[in-house]
Amino acid sequence: MPPVPTANRRDACACRKALSQSDANEEAPEIRQILDTLYRTERDAVRRFLSRRAKAEDIDDLVHEVFVRAALSAQLPHLFNPGGFLCRIAQTVLIDRTRRRRARIRTVEFHESCEPECAPDQETHMELQELLLALEKALAALPERTKRIFAMSRAENRSYREIHEELGISRSAVEYHMMKALAHLRAAADCTG
Repeated sequence: MPPVPTANRRDACACRKALSQSDANEEAPEIRQILDTLYRTERDAVRRFLSRRAKAEDIDDLVHEVFVRAALSAQLPHLFNPGGFLCRIAQTVLIDRTRRRRARIRTVEFHESCEPECAPDQETHMELQELLLALEKALAALPERTKRIFAMSRAENRSYREIHEELGISRSAVEYHMMKALAHLRAAADCTG
């Protein structure tokens, strides 16, 4: 038998690993031989089948999954149409992959300009007002240079590089002032909570 190409050893090793679970079974050597032959003869056909239905970068992983599922199938020793068997598994793998993608939680970007669907209750509104007042006082208590650097970064959306160039200070000084401002504001927020 010709050796398995290096790029495809991962698939073959995974299938052999799946079969190692059935070592106690008398049929294990026969199943290994069937799977080995199946892999060598049908792998390219499975790749072609999948390449028409999936992205090129996903093909290797999908082929891997097809042969792992084939290795675990009870039908493996009794195949009449190995190509059809593997294509059916490949179809199932694609369907399962699509279902998993659809089941993922999707997030929606939050825009501050959006109005909430319902008005906040009075207690939440009061807590928010108290927090905003505490943050305004904390911001006013910052040294002028720290306050200016914080405003440039957060209100004007400037990068640390832009701030250091405009003010003529080092980037580490910008980072220091931002750290100082954030720690001061965090402490003020923690006192209200």
